[in-house]
Amino acid sequence: MAKILVIDDDTSLLQLIKNALENDHNITTYTGLSNVSVRDINTHDLLILDVMMPELDGFTFLKEKRREIDIPVLFLTAKNFEQDLVEGFSVGADDYMIKPFSIKELRYRIMAHLRRENRTKSNLIHIGNIFCDFTARKIYVNEAEINLTSTEYEICSLLMRNPNRVFTKDEIYEKIFGFDGMGDAETTIRERIKEIRKKFKGYQEEPIKTIWGVGYQWEKNQ
Repeated sequence: MAKILVIDDDTSLLQLIKNALENDHNITTYTGLSNVSVRDINTHDLLILDVMMPELDGFTFLKEKRREIDIPVLFLTAKNFEQDLVEGFSVGADDYMIKPFSIKELRYRIMAHLRRENRTKSNLIHIGNIFCDFTARKIYVNEAEINLTSTEYEICSLLMRNPNRVFTKDEIYEKIFGFDGMGDAETTIRERIKEIRKKFKGYQEEPIKTIWGVGYQWEKNQ
């Protein structure tokens, strides 16, 4: 069962959606954004988000946080002007439904997004504040892109795909440069890791841990 998060200040609508979907999905509801963290959101498979809420509107929230949210976002709103739809998609929405809406249509839209997400999820990883987009070959700390060389990216990518697994310097070298690599694995990987750490330290992040006498790992609890 997929985990779906629904945020809307209309409690009767929240109950309606929960009653309609809870036989097929695990539904969590909130009446606003103040008590919801990005980390909480990313533990779900899909976010259904109201636009007009008193404390913080959905457009503003998603515009600020979209880079950190790696699940599909479906807006629910009474706003039905073309400029509102354009704004919703421009801030990062995956879909947009205008109130009042059909529960049957909502079900089918959810199914479509979950199918699509199952195909693309393997291209995205979020560990703590660090986000890797394997398709774009980019790594971010929150909103900031880390300026990595191609080799540095490959090392980070390898470690992030296997969090908490310890790799020896030889293993990392072989996976990055292949068996025909002509350099010294010990020195090459040590120096690359040193440079990677410098770049992350500028953002108060230290995700790569040295396991003395063995190698390196990407700590998942970071």
